[in-house]
Amino acid sequence: MNARTTGYLFCALAMVGVGSTVVISKLIAAGLPPFTATALRFALAFPVFVVVMRMRGAPWPKLDARDQLWVIAQAGAGSVGYTVFLISGLKLASAADAGVITGTLPAVSALVAMVALGERPGPALLGAIALATTGVFICTVRFDEVGGARPADALIGGALVFAAVFCEALFILLNRKLRVPVPPLQLSALMTGIGFVVAIVPALCIERPWLRPFDPGAIAGVVYYALVPTVGGFVLWYAGAARISGAEAGLMTALVPVSSVALAAWLLREPIGAAQLGGMACVLGAVVLASLEGLVRARRANS
Repeated sequence: MNARTTGYLFCALAMVGVGSTVVISKLIAAGLPPFTATALRFALAFPVFVVVMRMRGAPWPKLDARDQLWVIAQAGAGSVGYTVFLISGLKLASAADAGVITGTLPAVSALVAMVALGERPGPALLGAIALATTGVFICTVRFDEVGGARPADALIGGALVFAAVFCEALFILLNRKLRVPVPPLQLSALMTGIGFVVAIVPALCIERPWLRPFDPGAIAGVVYYALVPTVGGFVLWYAGAARISGAEAGLMTALVPVSSVALAAWLLREPIGAAQLGGMACVLGAVVLASLEGLVRARRANS
């Protein structure tokens, strides 16, 4: 197996792991409150990242006060916000619907950059945003159901999942605000460490998990979330991305909605209807167009 094929394989496995978080979050939501699950996830992942840093001899980044505030904001949005909103949304929405919505991240990130940074999008990126919006609309409104109406809980759940995607897009945007770029490994360690501190306070003060019944299935789900998609996904993604181009790696994100919907049908026995298939088709098209835009920009930068 050559380096390019290995890169595709590693990135694909990482994205399938990300897709599995939607199904796992559905199981976690049934047995743990969101901040408690988030704090536990980071409590498990943080020491693993620290060990990996020591094995590689990676130092902690030296940040000034301004960059420290940006890093804390990143952890609050992309780490805590994403996990809390995703778990909260999956109490109400189906995992299949959530899988389609989380697949819109590349297009939502581009839209946030347009609004916040004034970036000028090309035709491909505008098409990606339009397709992603259409995919979410089809999936949430569900015209394949009688009368086209959805229960209010399902709509609220979908909105919470989209809020999770928006938080992840903010994470990407805030990372650009750092004066000193932080390497991925150190950034992941910082995000999990700070994320634990941010999440543990509402977990203890508001949710008080010790008063709730113990749910071994939910605990097992958090352990999986912390070690497989969080730590394992990091290792696989950056090992794969080092072997292929950024645009090629971006295309691998198309596996997130596909794997989420497939796993929801397989593990949770959720029905997959025309709305989810149509929404997923739109989202996959959006991912491809966003990746093409990235390829065009990379070529312009190199020319």
